[in-house]
Amino acid sequence: MNKDYFLGVTEDGFHRVAYTEWGVTNPASIPVICVHGLTRNGRDFDALAEYFSSRGHHLYCPDIVGRGDSDWLKNPLHYTYEQYIADMNALIARTHASQIDWIGTSMGGLIGMIMASLPGTPIRRLVMNDVGPQIPVKAISRLSKYAGRDPDFASLEAAKAYFKDIYADFGNLSDAQWQQFTEHSVRESAPGKFITKIDHGIKRTPAKSKLAWNLLLNPHKALEGTFFDVDLWQIWRKVTCPVLVIHGARSDLLLPEIIEKMRQLHTGMEVLEVPDAGHAPALLDPAHHEFIYRWLAKPA
Repeated sequence: MNKDYFLGVTEDGFHRVAYTEWGVTNPASIPVICVHGLTRNGRDFDALAEYFSSRGHHLYCPDIVGRGDSDWLKNPLHYTYEQYIADMNALIARTHASQIDWIGTSMGGLIGMIMASLPGTPIRRLVMNDVGPQIPVKAISRLSKYAGRDPDFASLEAAKAYFKDIYADFGNLSDAQWQQFTEHSVRESAPGKFITKIDHGIKRTPAKSKLAWNLLLNPHKALEGTFFDVDLWQIWRKVTCPVLVIHGARSDLLLPEIIEKMRQLHTGMEVLEVPDAGHAPALLDPAHHEFIYRWLAKPA
């Protein structure tokens, strides 16, 4: 595993987008880009990336700007989906590949879905981890309670206890897995003091999207008190590549009726249900790695 970065840009200047790279270029396989959820970072995919790279795949796991080891934006109003899409397009260019496969958890799945819906998309296959084109308002309300609002911690143990609470729906993680999760999620701000690797500015809401896509390109509009579901069905209808949806059986964000409607509109969709998880499965189980690996290897 190697760490590197590339440059994204806003009207305020350039920013660094950090990523981990696993494996090496392999003409026999298509590069895989793995993108995390709203308040997470690319290290969430370490176990999956290690599994894939040991089987000859080349993977890129970025920290979306404002998270992990990536820069924080000078103006938090630029934390929009259009910015994330522009940054991820720069990462795709770095792969030098004409096609890539995409694995996205929650927000990362939505970024992939929007990019897969666009004409000429380089996304060959799309994995959406516990997210769909409709986000229930109840799930939005729950996310708003902690998105960009993490406290400071007096110790790693205190941080781990906090993460175990707010991310309990990730599934049955071992203590060692929670420890690794915590170490990748915080940094020491002063001796014995820890803060999360996330800009609290991500909770800010832009007045409008520069491309006027409004709700589509504003990942936090709903987090600030809307009273309706986020509706992206018009985007979903434009996705034509094969899609694998991973569903946490206890999820309040991806509901069975949403999955059923997705099936009706996309005949090339498959579902993997994770019975012991809610939103969103942590993808740490080797059985899930094997399932995704085999699904990506299916012929077109």
